[in-house]
Amino acid sequence: MNLFFLLFQVDIEKKMQEAPDGSYGIGVVIGSYLPFVVLAGIAYAIYHYNKKRSEKE
Repeated sequence: MNLFFLLFQVDIEKKMQEAPDGSYGIGVVIGSYLPFVVLAGIAYAIYHYNKKRSEKE
């Protein structure tokens, strides 16, 4: 499990310091959190689908 966190560890502060302007910083933040939001959405959709399916049975 530690390997998983090491692979996805992003140093946002370093990227923000190297950013050419403020717009780049917004893109870095969105790009850093978007994969986790998408995965949470997929997990919820699977949960909701299975919950509805089990209620029909």
